[in-house]
Amino acid sequence: MTGHSTSTGSFFSARHLLITTAVSVVYLLVSYWLIGYKQDQLNLVILFNACYYISRVTRKFILGFSIFIVFWIIFDFMKAFPNYLYQEVHIEDLYAAEKRWFGIKNGYSLVTPNEYWSSNHTTWLDILTGFFYLSWVPVPLGFAAFLFFKNRKWFLQFSLTFLFVNLLGFIIYYVYPAAPPWYIQQYGFLFEAATPGNTAGLARFDTYFDVSIFKSLYEKSSNVFAAMPSLHSAYPLIVLYYGWKFRLKWINLFFAVVMIGIWFSAVYTSHHYVLDVLAGIICAITGIVLFNWLSVKQKSVKNAIDGYARIIE
Repeated sequence: MTGHSTSTGSFFSARHLLITTAVSVVYLLVSYWLIGYKQDQLNLVILFNACYYISRVTRKFILGFSIFIVFWIIFDFMKAFPNYLYQEVHIEDLYAAEKRWFGIKNGYSLVTPNEYWSSNHTTWLDILTGFFYLSWVPVPLGFAAFLFFKNRKWFLQFSLTFLFVNLLGFIIYYVYPAAPPWYIQQYGFLFEAATPGNTAGLARFDTYFDVSIFKSLYEKSSNVFAAMPSLHSAYPLIVLYYGWKFRLKWINLFFAVVMIGIWFSAVYTSHHYVLDVLAGIICAITGIVLFNWLSVKQKSVKNAIDGYARIIE
């Protein structure tokens, strides 16, 4: 009886309540100061606190998935610091490079792959690419959840690599702001600051099913001038790599199909150039190699990962 009381008291200790409340309030205040109040922010705080106090399993789960929460918060806060304020946005030069390296003959004209598919799209490809593009979040998160319950150290390797690759991508966004293909289709080569997000070719998916899935997603875009690298293209490669590393057998075939499907969809829907996709692939490979090196060769990093693993075990 005493042991049970002590365990319960420890679970709902004043220290835990103080820390979670303080973190929640600070996050909401900083969010309001930087980008204004949004319902998503309050929903995130409610979700975190609910999982933290429902049970020990949900507490460990949300502490593990805090890696993805950090990613989301950083991405959300990027709205307060548009990358076009720091470097010139690449519009025409990127378009010209895409046409030079990957141009397609369309009649008497040389067009980019995006332009080719924009004028040669089909309903079945509109539907297929829409479903592939919808998978870019559920597949990595679903894979992370699977790893969490199978092997916590595997989960941390995957999740921290995911975060690390994103941080590399975010840095590149600020070093090399780049307009997506749909921007030129809408605005030409002139730079228009604070351009809103656009569903581009994915609008055909919304129209076919009479929904506003992609419209609502791209209305929340942090910065439209963040096409290079395509992190949409990086995520499935990270998933496939760890599926292969952990020898998950047949499921890797599914991961490979999703990866190729997302790569094609990024270009087909005019959200990315082929060059963006290649940059995303390189970003993923670089992040995987660097993280593996850090976690093996750097004792402080290895100890931090081991310590994190003990917290969520």
